[in-house]
Amino acid sequence: MSDLAAAVLGPEPTASLATAFLAANAVAAGAVLAVAPGRLIVRRMFGPAAACSLWSIPPLAALASVLVTLSPPAGDVLSPAAAIAGGLPKPGLLLAVWASGAIVLAAAFVAAQARFLAEVRAGRGGPAVVGLISPRIVLPAHHGYTPEERELIRAHERAHVARKDPRAAALAALFQCLCWFNPLAHLAAYLLRLDQELACDAAVVLRRPNARALYAKTLLKTQLAATPLPFGCYWPARSRHPLEVRIALLKPAANKGRPSGTSVVLASIEPIRP
Repeated sequence: MSDLAAAVLGPEPTASLATAFLAANAVAAGAVLAVAPGRLIVRRMFGPAAACSLWSIPPLAALASVLVTLSPPAGDVLSPAAAIAGGLPKPGLLLAVWASGAIVLAAAFVAAQARFLAEVRAGRGGPAVVGLISPRIVLPAHHGYTPEERELIRAHERAHVARKDPRAAALAALFQCLCWFNPLAHLAAYLLRLDQELACDAAVVLRRPNARALYAKTLLKTQLAATPLPFGCYWPARSRHPLEVRIALLKPAANKGRPSGTSVVLASIEPIRP
């Protein structure tokens, strides 16, 4: 092991990395506790898109924590993580438990994604955007939407693509797997998805201010996805609350003066060219 690696990781590399990882989780948790209420203030002042952008803070804070804890200060022999890990027992059992939890949650996400895609193939999936490299809009085969409602749905889902929301959602799912033991990681992922939907709602209404009532009707009429979509964007149906928030924000008085941030398949899916 080189002198730099020895200074960064110390005599117990696994323990040093585990220490840095746990410190990053603590820092990210603190950032989530700050962003969760702070986004409500930012949403009122600057709009949903600005509030959604705040979710970049927790992962950046976690990354900064890792860099700090693994960087040996000038004149010191070991990094902070290596110095702390030197007095700890080997984390063999804890590492095995963490890896098992991460694998189980990742498998659950993959299974949920497969179930959603099966719903799409059966003509029951959506509205949603699926795909990280080549995003596609999905709609139920027998959706019953008017042409005007289909156009609003297309606009909403294309806003997700323009904002690269599917990639952000997949990254959030990755963090959920890595930090499965941290409840604030799951809260952050849930709120991120809600804020993504609000930001896309605001983008649609900003360009179509006279379509607020029709857009609210479309939200209520839409067959909300009952099957989770870990790696993509869908209109959440976990509870009434997200839908109530979205419709409330469509009121003209609530959005006046705020900044914000195409063909749907006839059967189920359609590729998008961003």
